[in-house]
Amino acid sequence: MTEEQMLEGSKINNASAQEFLYNKFSPKMLGVCYRYAYNREDAEDMLQEGFIKVFTQLHQFRNDGPIEGWIRRVVVNTCINIIKKNKKFDDTIDISNATNIQSKDAFIPSIIQAKQIVECIRLLPLGYKTVLNLYAIEGYSHNEIAKMLEIEEVTSRSQYARAKKMLETILINKEILEKPIKKTSIKSRFEFTS
Repeated sequence: MTEEQMLEGSKINNASAQEFLYNKFSPKMLGVCYRYAYNREDAEDMLQEGFIKVFTQLHQFRNDGPIEGWIRRVVVNTCINIIKKNKKFDDTIDISNATNIQSKDAFIPSIIQAKQIVECIRLLPLGYKTVLNLYAIEGYSHNEIAKMLEIEEVTSRSQYARAKKMLETILINKEILEKPIKKTSIKSRFEFTS
């Protein structure tokens, strides 16, 4: 079945076309859901609801990009809506210390397996992992995230900074990432006692 046949068939509720579309994209989309969920069952529920929306909204797809990207946006939005609906996204942030956070944009080495990173991301509090996924993986801006999650933009930024710091700590504790070497100041290295 070609992609065009799959799309046209799915739009008119052809069961075999819809099954083909689901089988083609559900494994990747389950991975997307898994990053937002607490466990596999929640991820599967998000996936199911996401594909219901895909099939009911497929007539809105305008062929102005790949179908996979459109499906991914629908699934991500579904995950966010489920989180908000269940009120699982709470303000677990204390932004009073946000200015003290040192962020390092490239702290994850590229050689780490994606599965290890996903497992470590899943250990983050829900607010942290949601913002981290939306910003670092999905590519949304903090302004867009704030609107999606109905939070302040500064909250999105602080959640992202804290998520990166916490993720770095988790990766270090699991010995996936090496602990950064503390730099000693020149004064302390050459300080003499009298």
